[in-house]
Amino acid sequence: MTQHTPSKKLLAVFAHPDDESFICGGTLAKYASEQVDITLVSATRGEMGRRMGNPPYLNRETMADAREIELRNACDSLGIRQLQFLDIRDKTVEFVDENSLTTRIADIIQKIDPDVVLTFHEKLGGHPDHCAIGKATTAAFQKLGRRGALYFITFGDAMERPERYGYSRKDVVKIDVHAHLDAKLAAFRDHRCQTEIDEWVWLPDQEAKARFGKYEYFLKADRASSTLNHDDLFIPTLG
Repeated sequence: MTQHTPSKKLLAVFAHPDDESFICGGTLAKYASEQVDITLVSATRGEMGRRMGNPPYLNRETMADAREIELRNACDSLGIRQLQFLDIRDKTVEFVDENSLTTRIADIIQKIDPDVVLTFHEKLGGHPDHCAIGKATTAAFQKLGRRGALYFITFGDAMERPERYGYSRKDVVKIDVHAHLDAKLAAFRDHRCQTEIDEWVWLPDQEAKARFGKYEYFLKADRASSTLNHDDLFIPTLG
């Protein structure tokens, strides 16, 4: 009798449409190609974004719907199976009641029971919405005492030198995404209103992909743990 192996599950909790593609699209595409069941939670629909197409064709009334469609297309390109919105107004995540937001995210974590959770670092996230959703997700994960692992997404190749941010190399997981840049580029282009102004995104594929790094970097939330290696988010931790 063939034994069914349960799918690994990954939950990504971000602030805006395009966070998933621009920051860690290669990693999400990699794990989706390995049959990991991925759920993306977007706190907002990005309706306050300053880019409205090039030339502009959106406004504040039409932006949210357009960016939701773009995000759903990007999810298809990356292989993300489930998408949820928290319906928080863009640029106001930091003002939402923290306990209420933490509870909402904890409910999602309990329902999905992910092996890996990705979110923003509450101090290194850059945008206030990023930091706020990262803080709430971290609190929810810790409140539940979850199995599995929590990681913080990072920008570009900043964590090639983590010492600048108070971390060491043992705190970093480096994911090789070079085989998944086609999907990442497709997702960039799906976020049309945000990327039309960036000429490089629309160059011939090989030229555009040359602008991407071959790796994406993640910080372990549990710095006290060690892992068998540093190139897979799903490697179990050793206490």
